[in-house]
Amino acid sequence: MGKMWAGRTSGDTAKIADEFNSSIGIDSRMFKEDITGSIAHAEMLSFCNIISVKDKESIVNGLQEILADIESGKLKIDMNAEDIHMFVETVLTEKIGDTGKKLHTARSRNDQVALDLRMYLKNKNIEIQNNIKNLVNVITVLAEENIDAVMPGYTHLQRAQPILFSHQILSYAFMLLRDLERLKECYKRTDVSPIGACALAGTTYNTDRKFEAELLGFNSVSLNSIDSVSDRDFCVEILSDISLIMVHLSRFCEELILWSSSEFNFIKISDAYTTGSSIMPQKKNPDMAELVRGKTGRAFGNLITMLTILKGLPLAYNKDLQEDKETVFDSVDTVNKCLNIFASMLKDITVNKESMLNASKTGFINATDLADYLVKKGIPFRTAYKLCGNIIAYCIKNNTVLEDLPLKTYKEFSDKFEEDVFKAIDLKTCVENRISFGGTSKQSVIKQIEYIKKII
Repeated sequence: MGKMWAGRTSGDTAKIADEFNSSIGIDSRMFKEDITGSIAHAEMLSFCNIISVKDKESIVNGLQEILADIESGKLKIDMNAEDIHMFVETVLTEKIGDTGKKLHTARSRNDQVALDLRMYLKNKNIEIQNNIKNLVNVITVLAEENIDAVMPGYTHLQRAQPILFSHQILSYAFMLLRDLERLKECYKRTDVSPIGACALAGTTYNTDRKFEAELLGFNSVSLNSIDSVSDRDFCVEILSDISLIMVHLSRFCEELILWSSSEFNFIKISDAYTTGSSIMPQKKNPDMAELVRGKTGRAFGNLITMLTILKGLPLAYNKDLQEDKETVFDSVDTVNKCLNIFASMLKDITVNKESMLNASKTGFINATDLADYLVKKGIPFRTAYKLCGNIIAYCIKNNTVLEDLPLKTYKEFSDKFEEDVFKAIDLKTCVENRISFGGTSKQSVIKQIEYIKKII
């Protein structure tokens, strides 16, 4: 395939240089966006009387045939082409003759690739949003099904206070809702058409950029032609958003991995999402959760790669920007796979409520409630805190727990203790008394679920 840019130079580049320069292996996935953008460009050129209606129709029909042939498999993308833009233009010219050469009027590959990438990422942004909504729905259903399950809440990975399992997993739903908000904001800044900026300075033709942008479903057009072809902020932004999504998935995976271990035994991950050991027949490994956790590093790496590409680039377009697509394509693919596998895995887990409750009965996680009990009897919190610490020390020394301590012993520490102390430190009471907004009581969790359903 000849070089479209041959002229100033012979175009006779070394084979090793062609291979190094080629991006067709990466950007070929944008064939639909490239052809759709080219159809809109031809329509604009005709609308502005830059090409004839006849030429426009010939170009549009040819492009539509190329698109249909690629999608059906009749036409294979030539991996020897420099990029998807040159491949499509070459095939079009072969199909309709010299009229095909008019398509690139008032356009550069610089604004063309920026357009293709924005169109592609707009669609992928929506796909990620939908996958997040699906996962949030799975979490919400799991929370509803286990609304009363009591488990230990942790700080520093030490048992801290009793909470509802539903409350714990809903915290991840709220993380994902923030991810959803960020993606929506990112979409707005991606939804800006750069086409018509040409190489960097615009064009001498009397084009209508807004007309072309509207045909392609863009909300607005870029205001500075130099910025139009050199801007990759939208790539950095979606890579950053994806990195945060992966952080949230990774944290959730870490909990599932811990909870499914024999030491916790809070949940059981379905056999469909685990693997065995090649040497230890008893093993059941949470490999899917571990892979999601591991793939988080890829998302981080892609973000750093993109930032590094941009950090020293002079304006306007530089070939360095060819490296943008591999990073965003990989992160988009990775996050969508991870969201899908995670939702499927979570939908199929078994919650061991009894084991969670038993774990809650050790570790004195109702100690704060014991202190609050004394505060409500008129003792200052810090005094109550120290008093309860002494009681816990006594329990540890005598190998007992707060619930089993006789009232007589309680009264040795303070005459404020009455029979109602046992109700106050009952685990279910501890949970239900967390009535503050956003807390772990059942009614609070129900309100959280209702809020999430309205958002989704």
